[in-house]
Amino acid sequence: MTILVTGATGTVGSKVLHFLNGGGADVRALTRSPDKAKLPAGVTAVQGDLGDVDSIRAAMNGVSTLFLVVGNTTDELSKAMLTLNVARDAKVKGIVYLSVFKGEDYADVPHFASKVVIERMIEVYDLPATILRPCYFFQNDAQQKDALLTHSVYGMPIGRTGLSLVDTRDIGEAAAKELLRREQSATPLPRERYALVGPDVLTGPDLAALWSRQLGYPITYGGDDLAAFEQSLRAVIPNSRAYDIAIMMRRYQIDGAIASTAEIEKLTGLLGHPPRSYSDFARELAAAWKSIQA
Repeated sequence: MTILVTGATGTVGSKVLHFLNGGGADVRALTRSPDKAKLPAGVTAVQGDLGDVDSIRAAMNGVSTLFLVVGNTTDELSKAMLTLNVARDAKVKGIVYLSVFKGEDYADVPHFASKVVIERMIEVYDLPATILRPCYFFQNDAQQKDALLTHSVYGMPIGRTGLSLVDTRDIGEAAAKELLRREQSATPLPRERYALVGPDVLTGPDLAALWSRQLGYPITYGGDDLAAFEQSLRAVIPNSRAYDIAIMMRRYQIDGAIASTAEIEKLTGLLGHPPRSYSDFARELAAAWKSIQA
């Protein structure tokens, strides 16, 4: 039988494929362009698009376990619901769905709300799923390279309340472990849920101080100006998505997203090691940037 990984060439999907390698399962990677996809050896590229039900039905043929991640787009809810319905019709025995940490607490954030509805569908129809709920990704901050190196600013306006940020490698590893657990079970397993979080609660000023230590010169926090942040995003992504992300940042500034000790301990049990720390990530990234400059 077979595991199907959606979003296979993306930030999270590629990590899932990495950690599935050597797990002994037949793995398919869903991609719109199989001929261009760079995949690990042994992974089969399958043409498909979550916006095309016929292609999803074809890709799901013979699949027993599904990893579902849907990009933060205006049709995210429709794509996720249709894909889960196809999976249910195909009688897959296991699903791992990538949701979001504390999504139910932020009812005004569109891409969070979509994920909460999908979680509700999984519960109502008792789908055999693991729901993974990641916080803000460490790797998002790779986009801060120019701000950090050229302007000495940490510019992501996450606020001063605090987030339990997570490494995408922990997301990929957690997803792969749950996919293999469900794939290797003879029967569907009960629903499960994990918060995917880091070990530290970090604020914008905390991250500026952390980057100061890693880079060896003062880094300042760029502040909480969401209007300016939204305007900068509109230069590179659609305006509706830029506003969606700005609303998310507003919630982070007001409410934060802080994991409990129990949530961290539960994730540690799944991974078999403590979640990776942001300081280790920053050290690795700073070293990579320095090697390029050398």
